[in-house]
Amino acid sequence: MEWTDKRLVRIAILDLYEGIPNEGMRCIREIIKQWSIANNINVKKDEFDVRLKNELPDTSYDIYISSGGPGDPLASRYDDWDIAWCRWLNEIERWNNNPSNTQKKFIFFICHSFQLASRYFNIGLVYKRKSPAFGVFPVHMLEAGKTEPVFDGLRDPFYVVESRDYQVIQPHHDLLNEMGAKILCIEKSRPHVPYERAAMAIRFNEYMIGTQFHPEADAPGMSKYLQTEEKRKTIIENHGEEKLNSMLTRLNDPDKIMWTYSHIIPNFLNQSVEQLHGELV
Repeated sequence: MEWTDKRLVRIAILDLYEGIPNEGMRCIREIIKQWSIANNINVKKDEFDVRLKNELPDTSYDIYISSGGPGDPLASRYDDWDIAWCRWLNEIERWNNNPSNTQKKFIFFICHSFQLASRYFNIGLVYKRKSPAFGVFPVHMLEAGKTEPVFDGLRDPFYVVESRDYQVIQPHHDLLNEMGAKILCIEKSRPHVPYERAAMAIRFNEYMIGTQFHPEADAPGMSKYLQTEEKRKTIIENHGEEKLNSMLTRLNDPDKIMWTYSHIIPNFLNQSVEQLHGELV
């Protein structure tokens, strides 16, 4: 798919990794690069170190992607960077709600940012898990997910990379309905344990969507990263060798992580630019 002519799209990436080595930022950059080439889009991309430098973008960008990151999404609420991040989100929300602003702003929240956004909108309980979720897992679509354009082309269930200590449960359905928000998918069923299934993706409003998982994770890079000596040792110590081997096997299945990688964020970018500049051809 290509647009009829080459247009400039301004994208801001909000880095919430706090300087910790990660694959997330590399993957986000690579998806944007591949997407811009495939669709003949001229991208102006800037990155903002939210937690170490308290950097945040202004409203001059078309699209914002807010990354995952470490730590407790509840404990940071009084930190300067967290307060500033919420102020930024409020500013974008007010921009979009202003009818005189015809060019709306689009946001994708990933993992830690998804938890912060869920806290900001108060759409459910952000809660620490009994044990960390780490690996490649299936997630199951709800009815709203089956008609969500960003999920176009995904199967039910589809597979995702998870790395989280927190989750969003006990959704406030009345508030969700009032906002026009929808839960798109939930984590896999675990009938052998008495725990509520967590929300794994939410359409917060017409312009903002987020996932608890990492849709930016690519199989080759993740596989290489997981097999570095330090990371391999850490995973085996914390989760066991069986978990590592299972994750590597699922990463190498083209119908799992690479399918998710090639659909969700590219679909989000396509949908955003269609609304900014018109239909694809």
